[in-house]
Amino acid sequence: MIIAFPPPCSHTPLSETIIFVAMQTENLLTLKDDMVAFIAGHGLRRMHGHATESVPSILFEEDHADSWKDFVELAKAAGAIFITMSEVVLEKPDLELLIEELQEQQFPEPDSPSLDDAQRLVQHVGQIGFIQLGFVHHGIFFLYEASTEWYDRYQLLVESLGVLDGILMDDSDDDDA
Repeated sequence: MIIAFPPPCSHTPLSETIIFVAMQTENLLTLKDDMVAFIAGHGLRRMHGHATESVPSILFEEDHADSWKDFVELAKAAGAIFITMSEVVLEKPDLELLIEELQEQQFPEPDSPSLDDAQRLVQHVGQIGFIQLGFVHHGIFFLYEASTEWYDRYQLLVESLGVLDGILMDDSDDDDA
């Protein structure tokens, strides 16, 4: 079984992702709803999709809490007819697998700080922790990303397992072969 978690632009270190107080909520559902309405209000369409590091891209830098609105207006001014939009919801099986992997990696130290961090993430199951908007202009993907503090911690835990590009592998199905 392969479980994929789209990380913030992997060519941009997670520590450099700018997150404003308005973005530091526990769940980005309200932000997503606002984005959907704002995008539609500007006559743009949404396409569900996530830009990866394999495409040339520029990450939009925020300078205020509603910078995402500036990003949408920039997309329209650039002649975009649609904006890509993706989100990451923390799913219970994904968190359980992360906790299991951390327990195996850190045996016999069950009181490891990273394991405690992972177990505290249970309160965020079902919540949106990451949103990415994007549009293409002259062959460059322009991106806007927002994430919660708990999602950033989650990503760091996944990365601490030595996982490449946010993909966590569960080899339990391979044992049956």
